[in-house]
Amino acid sequence: MSAPDRPLKKLGFLTIGLFDEHDPGPGHESTLQVIELGEQLGFDSAWLRHRHLQHGISSPVAVLAAATQRTSRIELGTAVTPLGLENPFRLAEDLSTVDVLSGGRLNPGVSVGPPTHYDDIKAHLYPDTADAEDFSYARVDRLLHALRGERVSTFEGTQGIETFSARIQPHARGLADRVWYGGAGFASVEWAARSGLNLLTSSVVRAEDDLVGDGDDFARIQRAQIDRFRELHPLGGAARVSQGLVVVPTDSATPEQAARYEAYAASRLDRTREPQGPGRLMFAPDLVGTSSQIADRLWEHAGFQAVDEVAFALPFTFEHADYVQILTDIATVLAPLLGWRSAV
Repeated sequence: MSAPDRPLKKLGFLTIGLFDEHDPGPGHESTLQVIELGEQLGFDSAWLRHRHLQHGISSPVAVLAAATQRTSRIELGTAVTPLGLENPFRLAEDLSTVDVLSGGRLNPGVSVGPPTHYDDIKAHLYPDTADAEDFSYARVDRLLHALRGERVSTFEGTQGIETFSARIQPHARGLADRVWYGGAGFASVEWAARSGLNLLTSSVVRAEDDLVGDGDDFARIQRAQIDRFRELHPLGGAARVSQGLVVVPTDSATPEQAARYEAYAASRLDRTREPQGPGRLMFAPDLVGTSSQIADRLWEHAGFQAVDEVAFALPFTFEHADYVQILTDIATVLAPLLGWRSAV
């Protein structure tokens, strides 16, 4: 067992915020309670996935606005918001508002590319501009421009009894420096680095044989991407990278819970054996077991060895009680084994 290059400094978790289509309130309340629990347990950050036309959180910024009023310390993030479905101008207003409400705790994570099932939704999403929309990195640049407080209007001043600003209001100082990019391939990792963004790397990477050789080793590919990111980033080795593997400790789980967790991981194992689909995506195996067993696997994981921040992903389909048990074990047993110490 080898020690990581960097001790674990920041502990986070990620959830999809699952809910019942016919009674969505309890699911959203469960997500807020989980975030509150994370703060009580000392987690440094809580992150929400962004799901459109699914039974997971479709508006994480709105949910995080509610979370700002129920927490005081934990950082709040999106992992990630696909900008293809967003107007960067309006999103900047929402993000800035939530950051102000949180006291500067927001960490927006974003990605680009055409929206999923674009042909099926474009008539409602962009009825007049569907064929002209730009889904490139330029969309991130527009968001960053707005968040930095740069001009988004040619008019500034008083008109009648109203005063207008040339920059997004409210201006949340420092928010642009807390923007993360969710990258799975080298092109996006390299672009994020050159743009000075932070990097979210998850349980999915792209196997690119011409860049990393035989693309069948998730950990090796992820480590190569992290190293490349820091090589190109203006901050070098100090550039922030957060890893988001699915981690499920069973220390305090009931026998029924542990069996269900193992079955869940086993049902997803085949997809981790080789690159999947035309995008050649590699998925990391879910880590299920005692905290000691998971710690051993993480110490040996080439990607984990290169990071000092994590946002462990909660499985999508578990119950609220399961999340309470998993988060409690992560904060009280697993994370201390990884060298993390709670700030509370």
